[in-house]
Amino acid sequence: MKICVLASGSKGNSSYIETDETKSLIDLGMSAGYTAKALKNIGVDPSEIQRVFITHTHSDHVAGLKVFLKKYNPIVYLTKRMEEEIDFEIEDKVYIDGDIKIDDLNVTVIKTSHDTADSNGYVFSSLGKSIVYITDTGYINVRNFDKLKNKNIYVLESNHDVRLLREGKYPYYLQQRILSDKGHLSNKDSAYYLSEFIGDKTKEIILIHLSEENNKPELALKTLLDTLDKKGVKVPSVLIADQKESTELIEI
Repeated sequence: MKICVLASGSKGNSSYIETDETKSLIDLGMSAGYTAKALKNIGVDPSEIQRVFITHTHSDHVAGLKVFLKKYNPIVYLTKRMEEEIDFEIEDKVYIDGDIKIDDLNVTVIKTSHDTADSNGYVFSSLGKSIVYITDTGYINVRNFDKLKNKNIYVLESNHDVRLLREGKYPYYLQQRILSDKGHLSNKDSAYYLSEFIGDKTKEIILIHLSEENNKPELALKTLLDTLDKKGVKVPSVLIADQKESTELIEI
């Protein structure tokens, strides 16, 4: 399996995931032009993208979807409630409310909690390899912990530092929205969940969706490393995704 975070942040989010038989995107919040260029930079022709998995329908996750679909026509995987929030028709689609298998790709749905009609996280697995992808959620339900433990790669939101958010310029109502159970994971939240999930099979952590206003990459990294150290958890490689640049293409 391979994964590359093409862009991640408040202005747009999209990632690429590949197995031997499949090439897919997770969200398409950047422009179709940016996404196509980013794919070409890692040696993937955008016309090869077979499907797009949607986590939720906020604009920073679907803004580029309409144009990309018109040009390249992949199948969109989303829920019925997600589709109802999109203001254009999606012809080629599959409703994904539970676990499915597509060629050599197994997809486990992890329901998330965000201020939108519906939202999904995913566990992608193929031939014994596994990638967790969770973003834009106020919390992760303990009922899903067993499904999320000891995977190879974790791509997890680490949106904000609580102190920076509280002392920043966001109005109170927006701070409360971000901090709520339907908001975003803080650095501390993200670090806690990762300390519960990672195991001896874990090779990589990618922190995504960092706020430009209410976070700093060094704070997210320090919070994670300190939390893992206190729990005596072995620290795998850690990357922090950027809004303007793709990560390397990671293979497991």
